[in-house]
Amino acid sequence: MDYLRIKKVESLSGNIKISGAKNASLPLIAMTILAKNSVHIKNLPKVADIKTLLKLLSNLGANCDFHDDKVVVDTSTLTQTKATYDIVKTMRASILVLGPILTRFGHCEVSLPGGCAIGQRPVDLHLKALEQMGAIIDIKSGYIEATAPNGLKGCDIIFDKITVTGTANIIMAAALAQGKTTLTNAAREPEVVQLCEVLNNSGVEIEGIGTAILTIHGSNSKLLNIKEFSVIPDRIEAGTYLCAGAISRDELTLTSVNAKHLGAVLSKLEEMGSSFTITKDTITIHPSKIIKPVKIVTQEYPAFPTDMQAQFLALATQADGTSIIEERLFENRFMHVSELQRMGADISLNGHVATINGGTKLSGTDVMATDLRASSALVLAALVADGVTNVHRIYHLDRGYDALEKKLEAVGANVKRLKE
Repeated sequence: MDYLRIKKVESLSGNIKISGAKNASLPLIAMTILAKNSVHIKNLPKVADIKTLLKLLSNLGANCDFHDDKVVVDTSTLTQTKATYDIVKTMRASILVLGPILTRFGHCEVSLPGGCAIGQRPVDLHLKALEQMGAIIDIKSGYIEATAPNGLKGCDIIFDKITVTGTANIIMAAALAQGKTTLTNAAREPEVVQLCEVLNNSGVEIEGIGTAILTIHGSNSKLLNIKEFSVIPDRIEAGTYLCAGAISRDELTLTSVNAKHLGAVLSKLEEMGSSFTITKDTITIHPSKIIKPVKIVTQEYPAFPTDMQAQFLALATQADGTSIIEERLFENRFMHVSELQRMGADISLNGHVATINGGTKLSGTDVMATDLRASSALVLAALVADGVTNVHRIYHLDRGYDALEKKLEAVGANVKRLKE
């Protein structure tokens, strides 16, 4: 397995180009199941999760041609409707094929998902909504068996809690359903917004895009003509590199980025002393030499994202004072704390609240990535830790960051990818 060897940074400077958003790419790739044409997608990140989902579509019979940051997906050749465990176990987002396969073919089998062990993320909200739309669902031997003998029918659905993948799944299911589907308490993330916009441009009328109430007018089983589009920038990757600038106290400029998607992240970095120069597609961070402590509560968009919690926790170890971070979305998302403590961080946990006493001197050591975002937190801490840090199990990192070590190396970091 690969690992990263990181030495304390002298200084960072330069530009980092932000890749396309992994969390937008995955539902958009699943959406190609609804198309009658070959779909051209640009600005895809070269990360493991994208390759995994394309492999899943290929196993179902699709033709996928992925080069550089572009893919052409032809699902007109789909012959299978079973998403098998061997692929789904590696990535929870594989559940995104459930809605589109069911609405197109009227039946499917999808393995119950695996992925990062950051907490319970049950798919019961997806299944309950599909049943409301007329699906008959049974779970046998670890597989979701779903049939819609009379097709899916539009209805009024209220999610008990906000679910991003659940919202995306039901939007796609509703796109080919009969009649009108109204989704209440829908996720409002930019990744969900782009899915709606692409479907809207493909002939599926969707009202309320960007709000918590979506109305989808189904095409009554007519496959869609989906035009070429580009994936939005990855706001979590952007936030991670902004934290790199803040923790090293060096100016960095991000390019190909959308600051409008980063409101809560920029606001918290400002509270911690940073300022920004922002243009249409760039952000330059001007960090403060003194990092101020912060209080953070993770919540659904547009509030502070759970996917940035680990990175800010690493940043808070260098703050001048005590920071409080409350994780409200996932009950097991502080696994990086024990690894940061190995590096010398002063962090105490009380349930879903972390208290970070900042200003501690970190020391390089061997640490282990436990999930995708925890990986990047360890990289950030390693940038300012004395000596050498070896970050192991970076296959987690490769699931969501496109060439992280190369991007950091290009702005002055001493980061090397090595073999165990």
